[in-house]
Amino acid sequence: MQMTSNMHNVKITCFNNNDTSFNIGLNMHKILLIEDSKEIYRMVDNILTQPLVTINWAQTLKDANTQISEQDFDLILLDIELPDGNGLEFCTQAQAKNPETPIFIITSHSDLSEKVMGFSAGADDYITKPFNAMELKARVDARLKKISLLKTVSDNLKWKEIEINKSSQEVMISHEGIQKKLDLTSLEFKLLMYFANNPHEVIERDTLLNNIWGADVHVYSRSVDTHVSKLRKKLEEVSHIIESVHGAGYKFNPDQ
Repeated sequence: MQMTSNMHNVKITCFNNNDTSFNIGLNMHKILLIEDSKEIYRMVDNILTQPLVTINWAQTLKDANTQISEQDFDLILLDIELPDGNGLEFCTQAQAKNPETPIFIITSHSDLSEKVMGFSAGADDYITKPFNAMELKARVDARLKKISLLKTVSDNLKWKEIEINKSSQEVMISHEGIQKKLDLTSLEFKLLMYFANNPHEVIERDTLLNNIWGADVHVYSRSVDTHVSKLRKKLEEVSHIIESVHGAGYKFNPDQ
């Protein structure tokens, strides 16, 4: 059953939020709604909240800035007219600081010139009130699915002989068609990640010391050799992917 209501000029189509056809994937997503109307917050919260999607609410730009400084958001829904400032100016500033966070403007301003101003300010989408709940959810879901896909791709580093998942800190090696999961210490994983993020480059021991242990920690350069040796041992048949470069350091050289 569908039901519509008009409140603060916003058209809402109600439906079951538990419908599995609207699932976003397996990543938890956080959305920040910047809107001074409590009624609209309740509507948006009802439309978008799912087991893997949470809505944070900011009634002012000041509150929004505080929340953004304390946590990361996957998406921002932004009204233009707010008690303590202009949403377009906030959009420009937010995009300058966090360009990877998409911003959807939700406003009653429907003139073409105002939409152009919104996109010029850095908005990724522009939704006018009154809006349809199904359309809002479809637009948000599409963006969150894209974010999930990008996260999955960026979380995985994969070559012919080795695959690294950054978020789960899992490492799989492949040799002659057989895959094996490695049991690495936190330091060994950190060391491997540094190599993997700089493939085919000669990395000096001092560079590893400064980036893995820190410039303020006193560690002998030969300690690097010890830890690399332990890492190579765990890599077993694919240990050759970490090459020694005489007189310089090491090179991560996996097969493509």
